Amino acid sequence: MSKIKVGVLGATGNVGQRFIQSLENHPWFEISALAASERSAGKPYAEVADWKLGMEIPESVADIEVVTTDPKKIDADVVFSALPSDLALTAEPAFAREGFVVASNASAFRMEKDIPLSIPEVNPEHLGLIDIQKKNRKWDGCIITNPNCSAIMMAVTLKPLLQFGLESINIATMQAISGAGYSGVYAMSIYDNIVPYISEEEEKIQTETLKIFGDFDGSEIKDANFKVSASCHRVPVIDGHTEAIWATMKSNPTPEEVREAFLKFDPGLSHLPTEPKHPIIVRDEQDRPQPRLDRDMGKGMSVSVGRIREGIRYVALGHNTVRGAAGASVLNVELLKEKGYL
Repeated sequence: MSKIKVGVLGATGNVGQRFIQSLENHPWFEISALAASERSAGKPYAEVADWKLGMEIPESVADIEVVTTDPKKIDADVVFSALPSDLALTAEPAFAREGFVVASNASAFRMEKDIPLSIPEVNPEHLGLIDIQKKNRKWDGCIITNPNCSAIMMAVTLKPLLQFGLESINIATMQAISGAGYSGVYAMSIYDNIVPYISEEEEKIQTETLKIFGDFDGSEIKDANFKVSASCHRVPVIDGHTEAIWATMKSNPTPEEVREAFLKFDPGLSHLPTEPKHPIIVRDEQDRPQPRLDRDMGKGMSVSVGRIREGIRYVALGHNTVRGAAGASVLNVELLKEKGYL
């Protein structure tokens, strides 16, 4: 079986590099194009990428000539977008109009009514919006987005708790510096420090979660009717967002019932290459999960949970640039392929 050609937009940045790492040796997809700024265009990728992932640049992409973010310059069926949101606003529709499937990590189109905000383990039925999107916008291609990194990890853990009747969620995040990009947090601002504010992060979690868990009636998504309140903080951790979550539920489950729900969670997607065997991993140690010990579980795609207490209160942790970004987009496209959209 021939592989599907894919491109990466914003290929030199933090998430762009994670896309390349996630796609290296992928059984279904092959990187055929890398796009970045005009100053990088025309040069081999290895020459312009300041590679940060603790490994050599994959040989398969090292000599690929970087191009500008122009649909006419990219030979691919799918593009994975690691573009900043301001650039994504114009670039992503341009690719969709030209017939590309655009898997976006940007926030630009997440809350558009006809664009899926997709987590395969949580709301696969929302892919039905793609047909509506194509009809509404007269696009040959489409855009599919993954949510905010913190919202993704929380939502994966909330999915098995829906059976208990969610009423309200409170979340306090402790977010890694890699979530701000390579130059997003000055060293002297974060060393020996916690920054108790991340621009627009709380609003994204509070609004996106309601769309993620909304009901799709065949024409639109109606937001979930529980409440979400978030407080977000930047901490001196390189990779891995930690979340303290308080969940109020109608049936008042015990910690043991919640733990069992986490353990039994099986979305039936383990046949997809990027889906981990255990999307939720329960840590019973009192001091887990921890970023250094747990962020790479399931090749960075598992969400670890622990400290499940009366209330219900628990701690969740996931790799923000894998589970919360590049890996999430790759998994979305794998589901699209399975559903016949590629």
